Parts: sequence; structure tokens; C-alpha cells
Amino acid sequence: MKTVAYYNGTVAPIEELTIPANDRAVYFGDGIYDVAIADNYHTFRLADHVNRFFCSAKQMKIPFDMTKEELSSLLEELLQKMDAPGNAMIYWQISRGTAPRAHVFPSADVKANLLVMIKPMSPPTELKHINLITTPETRYSYCNIKTINLIPNVLASQKAKNAGCEEAVFHKDGIVSECSHSNIHILKDGTLQTAPLSPAILPGITRMHLLALAQENSIPVNETAFTLEQLMDADEVLVTSSTALIRVADSVDGIPVGGKDSETLMTLVNAYQKLYRNSVQE
Repeated sequence: MKTVAYYNGTVAPIEELTIPANDRAVYFGDGIYDVAIADNYHTFRLADHVNRFFCSAKQMKIPFDMTKEELSSLLEELLQKMDAPGNAMIYWQISRGTAPRAHVFPSADVKANLLVMIKPMSPPTELKHINLITTPETRYSYCNIKTINLIPNVLASQKAKNAGCEEAVFHKDGIVSECSHSNIHILKDGTLQTAPLSPAILPGITRMHLLALAQENSIPVNETAFTLEQLMDADEVLVTSSTALIRVADSVDGIPVGGKDSETLMTLVNAYQKLYRNSVQE
């Protein structure tokens, strides 16, 4: 199939799959999700994404009767139904189940609904340069949970697009947290700096890999939030996500940034590309 979708045991092309109107994802956004990429039918670091998915489910108190191993096997099985060459984005989510609309959780016998969508995507094999804008933080206190409630992120993403940019940088009282659908980091004086893990940011999988690779390559890491002023003065600005891996920013709010430490930047980019190639060729 060109696209593959799954809902509680039913498999069909994405365009043909239907979801009950009483799914709590429809009227409450009461669910969590994760996303990974595949290259030639090899999913990049799937275990890391599945671990984060189960962590989000636990924090949201959504019962899920699959094990990590069962979910991983199902995702890999669905990926194999894709037409060649097997380069894809794999998205999956669970909602709290199907039940009449009520704010309280449904009864214990209501099972979580699992939705999977797989569609073709070109592998992010080249370093891309992007432009950013800043926007005030308008989100809630659970940014660390990968919930499907993403309206502030959607509005910020559209604001960036309208400005001819690829990402929006959230900030509060002059302190940068993350982007609308990415983590953000800076290089300054040879040190990689990024906001610490907290309810204010998503624990990005690519972020986790990047910090580990920096340490492996003797690049100091500083997990301390930085300011808008530090962002504008950075030697390089890096934006990371599971679908795009690493991108580098050329401007913020129309002002040029970065371009001062290509050596450290490319050390990280090359190390990540090596990690990616080795992982999808296993």
C-alpha cells in the first residue's frame, strides 16, 4: 500500500480508515502520540520512541493493554505493508477510548483506542538551513507529555509559515523553551547549550541523541535554559526533531544568526548522520 493506517485491528489506506465520533481524541484531544521515521523498512531508534510513548501514557493515566514489545512488533509489521522503498513517517496515538462525552474518565472497561498512520517520507539525509521567528509562550504546564492537544503549536507554526519561516521559537519572560514542533539548542564558545528537561519542554528523542553524541565527541554540554539575547548571539543555532533530525537556523525574526562555528556544528551533524546510517542499516 502507498499509505497504511490501523485502528484497533482494522488495516486500510489512510484515506479509507474511519474513527468513531465518540473517540475521546475527537472531542477532548484526550490522548498521546509519538512519531518515528523509517528508511528502507528500517525504523530509526524505534525503542526510544516507544519508551517515550509509554511514559506519556503513564503520565496521562491512560491504560494500554499492549506491551512495548507488542506495540513495536505491530508498528514494524505495518511498515512492511508499505510499497517500496519503505521510507516513511510512522505516527501512532492512543486515546482514552470511545465513550459518551463526559469530562471524567470513562469506566475501567473502556479500552484505549490505538491509531497508526504510515505515509511515505524522504529520509532527512542532508543538513537543511531554516529561518525562525519568536513567539510568546502560550501553552500549558505539560509540554513534556506528547499529548495530541497541540492548538498553540499549530497557531505558532502557521505564524512562522506566514512570516516565511520554518519554525517558531517559544519564549516566556525572555527565556527560550523550545520550538512549535522541535527542540532548540545553541552552540557558544564550543559548548552545546539546551534547556533542561522539565514540564516546559518535550523530552525530544533527537535531543537525547544529540547530547550523547556531543559528549562522545568531547563537546561540552550545558543543560541550562538560554535567553533570547543568547539565542541571537549564538555561534550556531540548532533545531532538532524526529522527522527532520538536525537543522541549522540562518535567521531569527529576520535577523541573521549563527554561522560562526561550522566546525563544531559539522562534527555534530556528521556524528548524527553516522548514527542514523548505522541504525537504519542494522
